[in-house]
Amino acid sequence: MNCIRQLWRLWIAILTLVWMPFPVVAQSLQQAVEQTLGSNPDVLIEVERRLSFDAALDQARGSYLPKIDVALGRGKEDKDNVTTQATYGGPIGQRRSDRSLTLSQMLFDGFATSSEVDRNQARVDSASHKVSATSEQIALKAAEAYLEVLRQVEVAALTRDNLVVHQHTYDQVKLRSSSGVGRKSDLDQIEARLALTRSNLTAAEANLEVAKINYKLVVGQLPGTLIRPKAPDESLLPATPDQAAVSASNNSRLLKSAMADMAAAEAQLQAARAAMYPRLDLEAGTTRSNFSTSVDATHDNTTYAMVKLRYTLFKGGSDVARIEETRHMAREAAEIKNRAGRQLEQSVRLSWNAYRSAHDRLPNLRQHAEFSQLTREAYNKQFTLGQRTLLDLLDTENEFYTANTNHINGQYVELFSRFRLLADLGLLLDAIGVKPPTESASGAP
Repeated sequence: MNCIRQLWRLWIAILTLVWMPFPVVAQSLQQAVEQTLGSNPDVLIEVERRLSFDAALDQARGSYLPKIDVALGRGKEDKDNVTTQATYGGPIGQRRSDRSLTLSQMLFDGFATSSEVDRNQARVDSASHKVSATSEQIALKAAEAYLEVLRQVEVAALTRDNLVVHQHTYDQVKLRSSSGVGRKSDLDQIEARLALTRSNLTAAEANLEVAKINYKLVVGQLPGTLIRPKAPDESLLPATPDQAAVSASNNSRLLKSAMADMAAAEAQLQAARAAMYPRLDLEAGTTRSNFSTSVDATHDNTTYAMVKLRYTLFKGGSDVARIEETRHMAREAAEIKNRAGRQLEQSVRLSWNAYRSAHDRLPNLRQHAEFSQLTREAYNKQFTLGQRTLLDLLDTENEFYTANTNHINGQYVELFSRFRLLADLGLLLDAIGVKPPTESASGAP
């Protein structure tokens, strides 16, 4: 009997553990952005591009080092010359085996190697700046998706509360109508408003699902419990659009990436000009050849060391055309940098304007919501006393819902506008407290 009782207690304990609610761990904006940067394909594409340019830089540097070649050969050979005529009385077939070792060291190549190293170093710098710039923009998308989920949650909750209020008003009006006190038109009116409120709730819940889907697209997973982030301090934001433009021009990693691309194009032009110079190499090698016939066997050993000068006198004009091609590519890179500068200034000025507009209208939205709350409470009391009509009550309820919805939207628009401005300034990750990928560090690996 005791054994059965103990088993029963154990079973109750197991059920208690299974059904015990576990605490839900909320995900902060910082955590969401960190997860995004570690898994978002757009960021990882730029990371891999940076790593590929690191390898290309090592490849270019390899041209400074000596080159060692080993060659082995074995086969048949036919000889017909003065020696074979004198020795064998005519041509002779023989088996031949060769072994050679050659060392060559570039001494001067018209600055082709140094230019190629400079070009790839500039590509590394450009890619690192692009990793940082992409991380800022993807972090902004993550913040936007994060805030959108929170906004839709609050709007859905407000819409749900609005439905509860309309349902309560409907119950009151229906009770009056059933008692013969209320009017049929009032019942029709509240039924129409109730149907509209239900429709609004359906739309709000659908919008929330869309926000969750978009969140997963950027962050990589569906949102759990999110925490409304603290607004970045206003001291981080420029006081004027001119200050914002100057700060963005000095700090933008996207603009620095375009400048590095321009430097890479200039180095490519210098590499193309190397074809107009002679090339000087130091070469040393040894070759051992063995010959065997049906009569005898001989060998030939050669060792040499020399400085070789090579100079292409004419190549059909292709070298000149190559220089002209790279010159236009360098000019193209310069204009791309100029375009990036203009686009950056436009973007940061628009972001600053959006922030100031959202910031300045927020107090009015808050005041509208507060006064609509007071009006709603007063109209509810007056309706109970018969001093207000049902239409007055429903209109003030709609005004309250609209004002609070606008206030919620305004808060999130203002908060996102701060993040957007910081992203244009290249300061968003710092403001959120997220470290950028290590590949965003500029300079040679």
